[in-house]
Amino acid sequence: MLRIKICGITQLAQGRSIASYGVTDLGFICVAASPRYVSLANLLILVPELQSQVNCIGVFADEDLETLVSITKAAEFGSIQLHGQESLEYCQHLREQLPDREIIKAWRIRTTQDLSTIQTYSPIVDTLLLDAYHPQALGGTGHTLDWQSLLDFQPAMPWFLAGGLNPGNISIALSQLHPHGIDLSSGVEVSPGIKDLNLVQDLLAEVRKKS
Repeated sequence: MLRIKICGITQLAQGRSIASYGVTDLGFICVAASPRYVSLANLLILVPELQSQVNCIGVFADEDLETLVSITKAAEFGSIQLHGQESLEYCQHLREQLPDREIIKAWRIRTTQDLSTIQTYSPIVDTLLLDAYHPQALGGTGHTLDWQSLLDFQPAMPWFLAGGLNPGNISIALSQLHPHGIDLSSGVEVSPGIKDLNLVQDLLAEVRKKS
């Protein structure tokens, strides 16, 4: 089954609605510089209310390992997404400290070499995520990847496709590529952190046409 992750959740009511539509994962941004940032105080409100419906993913970028582990345990995230320049050694230490959590390593793809680099994480992490490169932003930019460059991408583990996906292009993406999951943020938003529930439903309708 295709995993469908809606990232950048900031509101409980929206999270509940989106979970009820049948998505598999909700993402919460734990990067203070992001316009979709959710504080620990708010995570402790949001995640416990939603994790009975859907898998909750904490999204971090080059966070201090001790801080990341502390937040993950407090919020009880089911999965951790690393969206920065985290090293193999960092991922290994994280695996040792949180052996029961899914670790998703994201990479912003700029060249074909990046596709090789991200696969070196396969022995340590559980899942890969490919996002579009942007020089000033870690994600949620609306920029798409060069899907043609991914036609031969067949890692030995599950992977998410991210980067500029929306209800208008998801059918084309899934016709060309065969990821195990898709990750959307800006493509189903009114503004950063505020989702358009109609767009989320449109997205799911398009995905169901492909299944």
